[in-house]
Amino acid sequence: MIRTVFRLHENRLTGFTVKGHSGTAARGSDIVCAAVSSAAYMTVNTLTEIVNAQTEIEVKDGFLHCTVMNGDDSARVILEGFRLHMEQLCEEYPTAIKITTEV
Repeated sequence: MIRTVFRLHENRLTGFTVKGHSGTAARGSDIVCAAVSSAAYMTVNTLTEIVNAQTEIEVKDGFLHCTVMNGDDSARVILEGFRLHMEQLCEEYPTAIKITTEV
């Protein structure tokens, strides 16, 4: 299962962690993992390369952690967009993705 944790500080998204594999298909053929990975990497790349937000990023196999250190409204909107995308994927693949929120 892919577990996604969104972090809030003062009711604002400040980051996320995505870890695990969906297990819906063999590695390299799993469309759920591909969809989540693509969305997570696009989010991180947009935050770091387009918005120039100061971030802490950690990436390993099956693991991506992102914390925005100096989030402005642009960073918040990007994080909200990623959360919405993940919620929609979770609705479509409820046995493969779990989403939680930490304060």
